[in-house]
Amino acid sequence: MALALDNLYFPLILDVLDQGVFTVDENSQITSFNRAAEQITGFSSGEVIGVPCADVFRTEQCHGVCPLRQSIQSGSPTRNRQVNIRAKDGRAVPISLSTAPLVTRGGRLLGGVEVFRDMSQIADLKRRLCGRYRLADIVGKSPLMQQIFDLLPLVAASDATALISGPSGTGKELIARTIHSLGPRRKGPFVAINCAAIPETLLESELFGHVKGAFTDARQTRPGRIAAAEGGTLLLVEIGDLPRPMQVKVLRFLQDREYSPVGSDRMVRANVRVIAATNRELLAMVRDGHFREDLYFRLNVVQIDIPPLARRTEDIPLLVDHYIKVFRESTGKAIDGIDDDAMALLVAYSFPGNVRELENIVERGFILCQGAKLTRAHMPPHVIAAVEPTQERGAGSRGGPPMEAAIRLALEQSGGNRTRAAAQLGIHRITLLRRMQKLGIG
Repeated sequence: MALALDNLYFPLILDVLDQGVFTVDENSQITSFNRAAEQITGFSSGEVIGVPCADVFRTEQCHGVCPLRQSIQSGSPTRNRQVNIRAKDGRAVPISLSTAPLVTRGGRLLGGVEVFRDMSQIADLKRRLCGRYRLADIVGKSPLMQQIFDLLPLVAASDATALISGPSGTGKELIARTIHSLGPRRKGPFVAINCAAIPETLLESELFGHVKGAFTDARQTRPGRIAAAEGGTLLLVEIGDLPRPMQVKVLRFLQDREYSPVGSDRMVRANVRVIAATNRELLAMVRDGHFREDLYFRLNVVQIDIPPLARRTEDIPLLVDHYIKVFRESTGKAIDGIDDDAMALLVAYSFPGNVRELENIVERGFILCQGAKLTRAHMPPHVIAAVEPTQERGAGSRGGPPMEAAIRLALEQSGGNRTRAAAQLGIHRITLLRRMQKLGIG
């Protein structure tokens, strides 16, 4: 009698749930499909019963690392995986899913069960927040980055020469590409030349081009980077490393927008916008006589100073989330986040290599990680060594476990404001207060 009641009422119980539930047999064919699953996907149970679940949900993981198939094969459940499925009408629907094998009391494997919930509203909220904290491919919510976000559209709308400064790895070329993509020249080419990477003897030819016979091995006329950027934007990377003789020629070009290819006496008119980038203090180089003052002021019509990552630690959780999405798409790995201890390490780390180093750390984590989240075990040893306390540190220092060090650093940088410190750490204020109490931080 109990079995009859179970068979009668079990489908009704499943239909009461506001989460989608479906079961599959050992061959991954759907054997049940509740009402919430119908509402989320747009498919009726009659359309999907007996159909392989991969043909219904059509996620990136269906033919790769499928959580439900993993549960059936390993006998272990999975929890809260974030994936996108395709609804019947073709819409992408973000869901959070959990899976488990279905095994009888006698140990016979029947198949598997998946429970999922629609994350569309949360995803929409995240998109709106991301819109506030993102411009093109640039990510940041710190006041310093928000100021740059406000400035970039104004700079892009003009055709003035711009100077982008900041330490190596802060994303100067990305800023330049964003200016180009937001401006009226976006349909034209974007051409970059690294002034530090090309030998001085070849730099003039590389920039201005040359005519046949201009020098040994000049067997044919070759246009330079300025010609390649015609109608678009030319980025002069590491302009601070431009040799002194070339500074005169670049200055003349910026003044007149005309140049002469090497070996030619013919002047060529150029229609390009020029952006320069440097990791050096050009004004100090001017005072020392290593950089021409007139070239500096010609370049510095508008200056955009990119702060090092250590000065905007509140951007680290946002950037980590961004790179996790990037590498999840490129690798197909079902990694959907990072745990608190690993994030605490990153927030407390000084990042001498800036955003580029953070990107490399996340990429390394994707190579090593076999689970759903990046952990402390996937962090580079040099990051752990830089953050971990030493015996010599006193009780009043920012020493302690990574989370404690990160909290102390965030509180210090926020002037003791716990709401701002929590935002900087990427956690809720209540969570911060609990951890402070647990760690004995006043």
